[in-house]
Amino acid sequence: MAKSNLAARLLTAGVAVPLLLLIMFRAPPFAFGLVCIAASLLGSREVLRMTHPDDAAAQWIGVVQAVAVTAVIALAGEDRRLVVAMLVGVPLFGMLMPLVRLGDIGTAGLRIMAGAAVPIYVGASLGLLGRLRAASVDGAGWVLLALMLGWFGDTGGYFFGRFLGKTKLYEAVSPKKTRAGLVGAVVGALAGAVLASVWYLPRLVLPHAVALGLVSGLLGQAGDLTESLLKRSTGVKDSGSLLPGHGGILDRIDAVLVLGPLVYLYTLFEFSR
Repeated sequence: MAKSNLAARLLTAGVAVPLLLLIMFRAPPFAFGLVCIAASLLGSREVLRMTHPDDAAAQWIGVVQAVAVTAVIALAGEDRRLVVAMLVGVPLFGMLMPLVRLGDIGTAGLRIMAGAAVPIYVGASLGLLGRLRAASVDGAGWVLLALMLGWFGDTGGYFFGRFLGKTKLYEAVSPKKTRAGLVGAVVGALAGAVLASVWYLPRLVLPHAVALGLVSGLLGQAGDLTESLLKRSTGVKDSGSLLPGHGGILDRIDAVLVLGPLVYLYTLFEFSR
């Protein structure tokens, strides 16, 4: 990584991370829900610009769908009927959209699947992160855990890959990723989970933290590879240019889109008996 790019990444993180933590821990849950809605708007827009490059109207229809799913889950998640209706109805509507806006037959299959998937892939995942914040008194801690699993995993993967990486992990999808980087991602996520357990999340018992860290290291990398595959298949280098040194919002939250729901499901099954 070039020094100028690294500097830009550190500067962006130095501004964005403290602001995000302030909203998570000091503002009411509704405020973090709005952050998730904003991220859903930006992230779904980036995906749909890749899958629907020549149809701005379909892009914005898809954005509205994803944002609606995020808003309902994050802000009204206690209404299960409304959540189920959104999770079923919105993807079905998105899947049918190419019948109205036919366009190029050769890309119709991609657009059908993107219309169905984006409200879930981006909208529901970020909605669950917002619901995680609002669901309990220590909700901000659980959100921080999800973010730390992604951040620590990315950091561990970067340093292990840079200094130890030789054998490629999945060159057809991501030429720069190595097997050593995958090990580093698992080590980093494991460290983040254990740190949360002993520091600020006493309800996360250590054995569960270890298991969650190991699974998160693998799934976080799978989320990263999925976004890389999406970009390569559509001929895009970065999902966007919103964050200096980082690319688009999707480039920064690709692992969190997997890990947020994972942490939410853990809390749901562990503490809602």
